[in-house]
Amino acid sequence: MLKINHLSKTYADGKVGVKDLNLSVDAGDICAFIGPNGSGKTTTIRCVVGTLNFEEGEILIDNHSVKADPMACKRITAYIPDNPDVYTTLTGNEYLNFVASVYRISVEERDKAIKYYAEQWGLTNDLGLPIKSYSHGMRQKLVLIAAFMRKPKLLVLDEPFVGLDPQASFTLKTIMQEFVKNGGAIFYSTHVLDVAEKLCNKVVMIKNGTIIKQGTMKDIKADKSLEEVFLNA
Repeated sequence: MLKINHLSKTYADGKVGVKDLNLSVDAGDICAFIGPNGSGKTTTIRCVVGTLNFEEGEILIDNHSVKADPMACKRITAYIPDNPDVYTTLTGNEYLNFVASVYRISVEERDKAIKYYAEQWGLTNDLGLPIKSYSHGMRQKLVLIAAFMRKPKLLVLDEPFVGLDPQASFTLKTIMQEFVKNGGAIFYSTHVLDVAEKLCNKVVMIKNGTIIKQGTMKDIKADKSLEEVFLNA
């Protein structure tokens, strides 16, 4: 679903974002992308979702090139950054209907999806309120609804559990597992290693712009915790 081949990105000031990065995330995978601050996670994610250009390598999403066919990639990819940035003058319903219209989701499909996911995250009674009145956690739930409503093939998530209460976090984990069981793929950045250890079947560790470990969670962990492996890498 997601293939990154020999990706390199150097910024204008000469700082290397990532160097010769190779990884793949297949349908059915939940892949944790972990590393210290400044290791290249955000650079990689921004290249994948098309908000940052890169000099070398290629990124393919369901065999579509991010560079050569960006619109095809955007149609099948949903991205949630670490800080949900939404139109705060809209109500929750207006925002979700706007997103649905952009991606040409029928009224019947959007209404069904909004109802389902809003109930799952306990946001039903707040959708008529302006987003500027929402807490960080409520905004996070709103963008999650917008992402899953679209039925993408690839989800790219940057710290998706930040701001969510325990019940909402549990709901997200359940929905993520359902998503990949139905053929989707998830690539997500996180510092919460105990959650990643339980949730993910793949892991990629990055440091100083270079991948230092990657593989199945079972093989990478062996008889240790993910935290131990990460701290000793």
